[in-house]
Amino acid sequence: MTKISDFNDADRWVVETALKERYGKRVQVEAADSEIKLDPASPVITVCPTLYWEERDVEFVIFKIAEDRFRSQFYYSLAEQYGTGRDFDDLAECATMTLRLQADHEKDRAGATSGKTAAELAKIPATPSEK
Repeated sequence: MTKISDFNDADRWVVETALKERYGKRVQVEAADSEIKLDPASPVITVCPTLYWEERDVEFVIFKIAEDRFRSQFYYSLAEQYGTGRDFDDLAECATMTLRLQADHEKDRAGATSGKTAAELAKIPATPSEK
């Protein structure tokens, strides 16, 4: 099997731009290598280039599993890990989907189930006399 090439500067820019849009600030992204099973049914472990970052007590990884193929996860602990459930051929889509899923999960963990945004909730009067 051929070695998977590392993420390049353009790849890092794509991810860092998505993070800046999500968090409104620059987030430190680190390059790493990860040993993962590309096929859960196979015992074969593959070394994959990885981009890693932490934000709001959540850790994120994007694995480059082949040329122009990406897989991602976010996790709160070893026991609480989540993925997108699919691989991507577009890094921007992979990063955006991962951040969106984590944001939805963050809302669920906080008990926000109304479907309303914070701005919409702020417009709702606290008592009938405030109408």
